[in-house]
Amino acid sequence: MQLAISGKNLEVTDSLRAYVEKKIGRLDRYLPNVSDARVELAVENTRASRDRQIAQVTLRTRQAILRAEEASADMFASIDAVFEKMQRQADRYKGKRWSKRGGEETEAPTAQAAEEATAEEQPSRISRVKRFPMAPMDEEEAVDQMELLGHDFFVFFNVNQNQINVVYKRSGGDYALIQPDLA
Repeated sequence: MQLAISGKNLEVTDSLRAYVEKKIGRLDRYLPNVSDARVELAVENTRASRDRQIAQVTLRTRQAILRAEEASADMFASIDAVFEKMQRQADRYKGKRWSKRGGEETEAPTAQAAEEATAEEQPSRISRVKRFPMAPMDEEEAVDQMELLGHDFFVFFNVNQNQINVVYKRSGGDYALIQPDLA
C-alpha cells in the first residue's frame, strides 16, 4: 500500500508521520487489497477549538473508495477517531461484498476514483473542477459506492443503459436514478 501524508496549515513531524503510518498500516489487515492511502491532516481556524484538528483518510482499492474525516481538539485523537471510522467502513464494505456475491467474493469492476480537485482561477462561478476515471457499473453497485463514500449522489457509467447516470438519495430514504435524454 502506498501511503501519502500531507498537512494543511500544519507541519507533519516525524512523530506524527510515524503515528499515522502505524495506524493506517493496520487497515491493511481489514482490506488487504488497498492500493493507495491518502491522509490529509489539517488545522483550521474555527470558533470551536474542539474541531480544529482534522484528519481525513481516503483508501483506494480496485473495487471501491473509502473516505472518512474526523475533527477534534487533538490531532492524535482525530487520527484515532478516523482510524476507527475506517475500520467500521471496511467491515461494512466487506459485508456488503460478501452478501452481494452470495457468499463468494469476486473481483468487481474498478470504482470511480475521486482525484484531488484542481482549483483554477476563473472569472466564472465555478470554483472547483473534479476529474476522475469512471468505471462501468450497474445501479446497485453505484448505490453501494455512494453509501461507502457517504455522499448524497453518485455519477457513474451505467453498463445497463450504456450512458452516464446519477443515483441520489431521496428525502424519504429511498434512491432515485437520473438518466439523461439529449434534446
